[in-house]
Amino acid sequence: MRRLRPGPVILCADDYALSAGVSRGILELAAKGRVSALSAIVTLPRWAEDARRLAEVRDKVAIGLHLNLTLGAPLGPMPQLAPDGRLPSIGGLVARIVRRRVDVGEIRAETLRQIEAFERATGFKPDHVDGHQHAHALPVVRRGVLDAVKSWYGTLVPLVRDPGDQAFRIAARGGEMAKAFTVAALAYGFQWAAKRRGLKVNSGFSGFSSFDTSRPYHLELAAAMRVTGGGHIVMCHPGYPDDELAALDCVLERRAQELESLMENEEMQRRIFHPERQSGEAIVDWSWVHGR
Repeated sequence: MRRLRPGPVILCADDYALSAGVSRGILELAAKGRVSALSAIVTLPRWAEDARRLAEVRDKVAIGLHLNLTLGAPLGPMPQLAPDGRLPSIGGLVARIVRRRVDVGEIRAETLRQIEAFERATGFKPDHVDGHQHAHALPVVRRGVLDAVKSWYGTLVPLVRDPGDQAFRIAARGGEMAKAFTVAALAYGFQWAAKRRGLKVNSGFSGFSSFDTSRPYHLELAAAMRVTGGGHIVMCHPGYPDDELAALDCVLERRAQELESLMENEEMQRRIFHPERQSGEAIVDWSWVHGR
């Protein structure tokens, strides 16, 4: 894979396979080169059907695992985290961490199950790993996640998302600073933990949103793209709202706004990273990415 000029931003569409409308919207963006990457949830009913379509865009975007520890049911038994078979909310997970009621071995096992489910359905390994609601980067949880990723990939080096960033960058972008600072504080130390295991980590992170439909999304995206270096990740949440999505998530019309804005934004296409896979390449080459 060729190396790109210094400073490409990785624009990643999260929540693939959350609903039919979300998957369809993300695939349309990927086909047109409007995003760099997508991250898929493998624990929900849609996954088996939507996984098959990822081969259509694998030559255009990086395709990763959106590890889910806070929505619905896990893929296997988790008596400590999900004793009733249902995963806790993100707030419930944080509370369990504070009370020391999270088992690292459970997290590692579930992470391995989700990576395996991804590879079994698609026929290839995830190019990167991140987490729904950034749960993968929380203290204690990260140990199980990173150990699982390292053991699964062996000598391959995937990218793992660090949802934190430096304070001056967060302040310079403005917007949803409270969210950004809170996540950065909770994710403190994640990049060092990942690097110690030989994994690649992004150089910065943005894209936090209030999902306020009264604010044009292109302004929000422009702010997220400020103060970025090579290998910076900007998350987005595009998709078509549908009943299936409404049953799982409260963010509906804003996803449609993001989708429309990204589809029309030809300038963004020139600013973001576009992977170019060599024949037989197992995962995207992230060697050009340098963490903070």
